[in-house]
Amino acid sequence: MSVDRVEEVQEAEAAAAAAAGDGVEAQAATAGLTYYPIAPGVRLNVRSGPATSYPIVKVLPEGTRVPIFCQTPGTSVSGPYGTTSIWDNIADGQFVSDAYVRTGSDGYIAPRCA
Repeated sequence: MSVDRVEEVQEAEAAAAAAAGDGVEAQAATAGLTYYPIAPGVRLNVRSGPATSYPIVKVLPEGTRVPIFCQTPGTSVSGPYGTTSIWDNIADGQFVSDAYVRTGSDGYIAPRCA
């Protein structure tokens, strides 16, 4: 997964979504999920599916922590935490490569997505 530079407009949208809570934190808190940090210094592309060919739906700012609801195989990606084909579902229709999320494991740490 590439970590692209984005325009200021996208940064503002990401900041606004984070400030609004975007529903993800409330959903994770209700489910009692653990949050995992994305790699330091990374603004991470969130895609609509488990592959780099899916459209980017938003960009997570540096320092973000994400819940992982389920994991699924997808395209192989190299990142700060190795090369993997595991993709993390962080919200409905939102996936990030596990290569950019510090889970403490090289394998699956959540159920497979249905």
